[in-house]
Amino acid sequence: MTHRYSELAFTPRVRALQEQAGSREHYAAVSAGSAGDDRLTEREAEFIRARDSFYLASVNENGWPYVQHRGGPAGFMKVIDDATLGFADYRGNRQYLSAGNLLGNDRVALFFMDYPNRRRLKLLGRARQFGPEEQAARLDLADAGYEVRAERSMIIDVVAFDWNCPQHITPRYSLRELETLGLVPDPAGR
Repeated sequence: MTHRYSELAFTPRVRALQEQAGSREHYAAVSAGSAGDDRLTEREAEFIRARDSFYLASVNENGWPYVQHRGGPAGFMKVIDDATLGFADYRGNRQYLSAGNLLGNDRVALFFMDYPNRRRLKLLGRARQFGPEEQAARLDLADAGYEVRAERSMIIDVVAFDWNCPQHITPRYSLRELETLGLVPDPAGR
């Protein structure tokens, strides 16, 4: 856990509950760590690049949280540098809940899951949205060969992150992962 993550997540109420539960001493030691450890390393970058989905949480103007699944080809979330991520926001159900929420509050939480290996990376950041014209002028985040139209791009400025324990992550496998393991016949007969 980064120092910044614990600084943001462990509010006074959270710390009081940790005290009651007997875990505050452990997390106080984490919180006392170096303040400069909130940059993504190659470990986080590789993990993010390998994902074909993530969960994005935002908050609406009434204070209600909203969590949305984002998916695409593996690597559709681009690691731009050690403090910046970006992805092409592909057309979906056209409710625009996350996009609308971000117009009023740019804070986001992202969960990147590796179900087969029971690993989870939590990330806090600030999101910026760009339309197709603006996006093309900045950097191309679209994925070659992906047939869905990108409506906008999102740039996430990483504020903090945390690797989470695997204790209650149930292993799950995509069809592609099962095919790779030889547990499902390849539909193409290869």
